[in-house]
Amino acid sequence: VENETHTADAVIIATGASAKWLGIPSEEVYKGYGVSACATCDGFFFKDQKVIVVGGGDTAMEEANYLTKFASEVILVHRRDEFRASKIMTERVLNNPKVTLMKSYVIKEILGEEVMGNKKVTGAILESTKDGSTTEIKVDGIFMAIGHKPNTDIFKGMLEMDETGYLIVQPGSTKTNVEGVFAAGDVADKKYRQAITAAGTGCMAALDAQHYLEEKGIV
Repeated sequence: VENETHTADAVIIATGASAKWLGIPSEEVYKGYGVSACATCDGFFFKDQKVIVVGGGDTAMEEANYLTKFASEVILVHRRDEFRASKIMTERVLNNPKVTLMKSYVIKEILGEEVMGNKKVTGAILESTKDGSTTEIKVDGIFMAIGHKPNTDIFKGMLEMDETGYLIVQPGSTKTNVEGVFAAGDVADKKYRQAITAAGTGCMAALDAQHYLEEKGIV
């Protein structure tokens, strides 16, 4: 920590994973005020409203389908002509009457307003990746589904990771490839990424660490 060195007999890593964002200024302005990266967390707040989902992979398809349970219309915006998602996930979206596709577009700017100190999203300006033309659409919410990045850079070269940087743990446990080091939550979970599953693996990691320390005769 800063200039101090701390030692431990067991370590639990729970640094999580961060959602990938577009990186445009207006995104920061309305993050948490209509701009989200978690449909399961915030989808309910957009009941009977119009929303955008940004992305073209399985996550985007899953989020778009999920949001149709609440939203009146879901507009799926993808920068390319073709989706990266699996065929079955793509077909579910294509067959959903509440989903509108806008391929070969990116979000150039997120529009909104502030009334009595309360900010909210009112729309977005989309830019064509083919000819640069722009179009403005009115929406109430925008969900980013362009992936997550596990916060594991500081462990590179020390702990085993998959090709996307998620820590690899032994099946049925939270043990990493280094003795006495355990991983919990989104840092090792690319599938569920929910608070309740993170809490569950946190409990598992605590028990695994306790058993490890007991086996070593440390506690």
